[in-house]
Amino acid sequence: MDSLLSSARPPRDPSRHAAPQVFDYLRERIIALELPPGTLISRAELQELFGFSSTPVRDALMRLQEEGLVEIFPQHATIVSPIDLKLARQAQFLRRSLEQEAVRTITLSPDRAAVVARLETVIEVQATLLARGDLPGFETADREFHRVFFETADIAGLHAMVRRYSGHIDRIRRLHLPMPGKAAQVIADHRAIVAGIASGDVAAAQEALRAHLSKSLAFTADLRARWPDYFRD
Repeated sequence: MDSLLSSARPPRDPSRHAAPQVFDYLRERIIALELPPGTLISRAELQELFGFSSTPVRDALMRLQEEGLVEIFPQHATIVSPIDLKLARQAQFLRRSLEQEAVRTITLSPDRAAVVARLETVIEVQATLLARGDLPGFETADREFHRVFFETADIAGLHAMVRRYSGHIDRIRRLHLPMPGKAAQVIADHRAIVAGIASGDVAAAQEALRAHLSKSLAFTADLRARWPDYFRD
């Protein structure tokens, strides 16, 4: 496994505290599977990479441990955790429950046309990124599509909570995304959700969303067969 220091030095932001910068950097790399399960994380390398002291590095790793993304063995090692299927199922339940209610609120709103326009714009961005083969950009746009639900339903604060619980299911999605037809299916699912919202049909919008959010775990057995060391029950 390549050293953390094989990456370009991440920019330091003097307007932000040190620990969140280390946390965001590591979390993004863990979710993207650039640091797959089992990867050893060196505190000394992180200190050299960022030029920070040991305290913010320690604090960032403790936050990642709270999310279940790393396992810290005191005086020994810190490693990236396996994908925990129990935590992934809990995250799916939480996200599906909140987003279905958000979609209901949006679909019944007199301002839903403006939301539909925003969502359609994101879908077009996704289609462009897919045509370019830019899966990391596609995934970022996918997160934006779902963030719009929370923002326009006036529950933006809950989006941060969902993100905190979603690390394990997000890694499953990242494993699944490169599979043939998966990204195109995401776009088709998004269009079905938007069509339900645009028509004012709450049941159709919610069912399209439910079907969409249920697919990540449906393929877990196949993914686990390919990467058995990445998972635990």
